[in-house]
Amino acid sequence: MYFNSIFDSTTNLDVTSILITAVAAIFLGLVVAFTHLKTSKTSKNFLVTLATLPLLVEIVMLMVNGNLGTSIAILGAFSLVRFRSIAGNSKEIMSVFFSMAIGLALGMGQVLFAAIMTVLVALVILALSKSKLFDAAGKTQTLEIVIPEDLDYTEAFSDIFDKFLTDAKLLERKTINMGSLYKLIYDIRLRTPADEKKFLDAIRVKNSNLKVCLSSAGAAEEI
Repeated sequence: MYFNSIFDSTTNLDVTSILITAVAAIFLGLVVAFTHLKTSKTSKNFLVTLATLPLLVEIVMLMVNGNLGTSIAILGAFSLVRFRSIAGNSKEIMSVFFSMAIGLALGMGQVLFAAIMTVLVALVILALSKSKLFDAAGKTQTLEIVIPEDLDYTEAFSDIFDKFLTDAKLLERKTINMGSLYKLIYDIRLRTPADEKKFLDAIRVKNSNLKVCLSSAGAAEEI
């Protein structure tokens, strides 16, 4: 079985072929967005981005149309693109790359190849997300702690973390309440899930019983 481009070998673009790839880009983009929605906590804006990204990448590919010099210029333009906030998590990065790969394939006229690979990758993502294959690696959770401004957060919880956690990474620290308090955000993995309450109680002793929030990774509430 061979995958052939629906575009001819000339430099002229056929309107019918462009419309076919554009419709395919929209449909396959929706598949990517739906897959991400089913496997991650996300926002509507990000899902809209995933749904439209294949079409946008396809448009860029069609404008390049095999011109090497233009391709290099477009690559430089893409390298300047940055998210307005912090980088996304691993699933968000994967979904963005997924959408871009579809757009690249469609921009080359490979509609059948793009459709087959989209379905295949989506099924793999859904299956792995629902399976327990990698559960042994440990469940990552988000820990948010509010502490007084005079508490040295760099060492304050070291003994507790060593006792209850297998891994802890400080993601963010910032002042709140007019600078009188700090909020710390960690990615953590509990050594023993059954010790969750003991862990939180130990944190509360150290932070003067200020607010503590433990949630699934990426789902922590604002304090």
